Amino acid sequence: MAQDTIPLRLLEQAKQRPREPAYFTKRDGIWRGTSWADYAEEVRRAAKALISLGFEPGQNVAMLGFNRPEWSIFLLAAMSAGGAGAGIYTTSAPSEVQYIVHHAEAPIVLVENEAQWTKLKEQRAALPHLRHVVLMKGAPKVDDPMVLTWDAFNARALSVRDELFWRRLHALEPGGLASLIYTSGTTGPPKAVMLSHENLVWTADVGRDITRLQASDTALSYLPLSHIAEQMFTVHAPVTVGAAIYYAESIDKVPDNLRETQPSVLFGVPRIWEKFHAGIQAKLQEVRGPKKLLLDWARDVATRVNDLRNAGKEPNLELGLQHALADRLVFAKLKTALGLANARLCVSGAAPIAREILAFFASLDIVVHEVYGQSEDTGPTSFNQAGRTRFGTVGTKIPGLDVQIAGDGEILIKGPSVFMGYFKDPEATREVLIDGVLHSGDLGEFDADGFLTITGRKKDIIITAGGKNISPKNIEAALKQDELISEAVVIGDRRKFLSVLITLDPEATARLGVHDEPLHESPRVRALVQQRVDIVNRELARVEQLKRFRVLPRAFSIETGELTPTLKVKRKKVHEIWAREIESMYAEEAASSTEG
Repeated sequence: MAQDTIPLRLLEQAKQRPREPAYFTKRDGIWRGTSWADYAEEVRRAAKALISLGFEPGQNVAMLGFNRPEWSIFLLAAMSAGGAGAGIYTTSAPSEVQYIVHHAEAPIVLVENEAQWTKLKEQRAALPHLRHVVLMKGAPKVDDPMVLTWDAFNARALSVRDELFWRRLHALEPGGLASLIYTSGTTGPPKAVMLSHENLVWTADVGRDITRLQASDTALSYLPLSHIAEQMFTVHAPVTVGAAIYYAESIDKVPDNLRETQPSVLFGVPRIWEKFHAGIQAKLQEVRGPKKLLLDWARDVATRVNDLRNAGKEPNLELGLQHALADRLVFAKLKTALGLANARLCVSGAAPIAREILAFFASLDIVVHEVYGQSEDTGPTSFNQAGRTRFGTVGTKIPGLDVQIAGDGEILIKGPSVFMGYFKDPEATREVLIDGVLHSGDLGEFDADGFLTITGRKKDIIITAGGKNISPKNIEAALKQDELISEAVVIGDRRKFLSVLITLDPEATARLGVHDEPLHESPRVRALVQQRVDIVNRELARVEQLKRFRVLPRAFSIETGELTPTLKVKRKKVHEIWAREIESMYAEEAASSTEG
C-alpha cells in the first residue's frame, strides 16, 4: 500500500473533485481556473518529463521564479519522481543562485524567464551538475541546447511509460526527503533545511485542523514559494483539503489582485500588514465631523467584540446588533476595498509584529492571527487560533508538538514536524538537532494560560560593556509603531550605551511635505524621530534606554543587502554597511566626555 504523501493527496483530490478548480491564473484580464483533474495530470506529465531527462530518485531540482502554477507543478513532479525541490528567491544575485543550484546538485532547474536564465548562464562554468533548464509558460524561447520551453519539456513525457511514474510514486517513504528549504541567511550562507514527506503531510493536517481550512477556502499566492510558510499555504495544505489558489500576477499587482479575488485566507509577513496599516491610518486621519464619530463608534464596537471572541466568548445581543450595524455602515466597504471582504482567516508570520498593529486591525474588524515557527519545524510551532488569540503573544503550541523552555530561555521543539537536518551539513545539524529536539535559537516564555511570547534571539542578545544582557526586539518593535519609522536596529554590543539606526517609511515621509533638504537631515524629521525615541525610553529601564540615533539616508532593501527575501533584517550586514554612522554616534559621546 502506498504511503501518505502530498503527491498522492493531489491524485485523491483529482478523484474526489475532478472538475472543481484547483488554481486560478489571470490571462487576458480574466481569472481562469484549472481543475483538480488537470492539475494532477500536469504533475504526472512533468514527473514523467523529469524521468525522461534522467532525473533519478534522491536527486533535487531547483525553481527560480515568481509564484506560478509551474513552480508548484515542478515541485510536486520532483517529489512524485522520488526527489525533492529547492526554491530560490527571485531577488537572488547570480552568485546566490549558483550557490543553491550547486549545493543542491540540481541537474534540472525551472526558471521564470530569460532574465532568471541569464543568472544561470553567467555562472554556467561553476555549475557542473546542471544539465537542463526549463522555462515557465509564455517565456520567449532561448537559443541554447540546455534550455527547454515548457511545452518542449512536457513533450518529453511521451517517451516514459505510466508504470514507471507509478512505481516511483508508490516507492516514496514517509522519512524520505521531499523538499529543501534554503534559509534566507541572516547569519551567513543559506543552509538547506531537509523536510520529509512525513513532515509535510503531518504539518498540512495540523494546519487544516487549527485553521479549519476546507475545500471552499481560497487564498492568494504572492509571497516567495521558497519560504516554507507560503509553500504550505499554496501547495501542501490546499492539496490536502481541496482549496483553490489564485496566483498573483506580480508583487506590484497584489493590491489589485486581492480586490479582484477577495480570498478567504490571507497570509502576510509583518511588513505587508504594516504597509496596510500605514495606508489605512493615513486615510482614517482625514475623516472629520459626523463620519469621524461614526468611525470611532464602529471601531470601539469591533474592539470589544473581537476582545470577546479572541477569548472564546460571544457578544451579548445588544453588542452583537451594534456589531452587525457597524459592519454594514463601515467595515463592509473598507474590507471590500482592501480585498478582505471574504477573509475569515488573516495570518502574520516569519517575523515579529507589534501588538499595536494587531489591535489596530481588530478595531477595524480584521483579526490577524500571529504564528511563530521556523523552516526547521516545517513552519508552525505555535499559533493564535480563532477563539484562543492573545495579541502580543505568538499563541499556544501546535497540538502534537512538545515545546519547552530551556534554562537559558531557548525554545525547544520535539515532534513529527521537526526536520531531518541540514543537507550536507552534519556539523550545523548537530548544533540545533540534539537527540531529536530542535534548539530554535529563539528565546521565549509561556504565560499561565500556555501562550508563548518571543523575547528575542540568542544570537541577537546585546551584551553591553557593563555586562548587561539586552534583547533589542521589543525596543525595535516599539520604535516601529511610529508610522514614520520603517526599520530600527538597536546597536550596543560591548558598548557603554545603546543607540539605534532608523530608516524612514517613504509613504509616511511623503505626507510630511519636506522637500527643501534631504529627509534624513531635516530638523523636522529628526525632531519627530526624537519624540518617538523619548516615548520609548520612558518605558525602558535605564540600561535599555537609547542615548543616540541616526536617521539613515535610505531604506533597507534586499538589493542593498540589509534585508533577507522575507524582509528580515540582516544585523551583521547592517553593522558592516553602516559602520561609519554607528561609529559616529559613539564618537560623539567620546568627544562630549573629553570636553567634560
